[in-house]
Amino acid sequence: MVETFEWIAIRAHAAGRRLAEQIGQGTVEYVALILLVALVMAGVVAGLGGFDTQEGEVLGEAILQKIKQAVTRVKF
Repeated sequence: MVETFEWIAIRAHAAGRRLAEQIGQGTVEYVALILLVALVMAGVVAGLGGFDTQEGEVLGEAILQKIKQAVTRVKF
């Protein structure tokens, strides 16, 4: 009976050590993901340095007009 409890205690301790090794791993991955997104956004902003804002306004108005048309077609 004592051997069974010793075996369970040894297994539980080993499992606890394995879990403790991975504590904080998710945080590291999320930080890396946030840094990657920030890097992509910085690249987009740098790439838009020579972008004509008038083109963006025209595109935005066209998208807004299409959304308004789709909403007015919805029947309740």
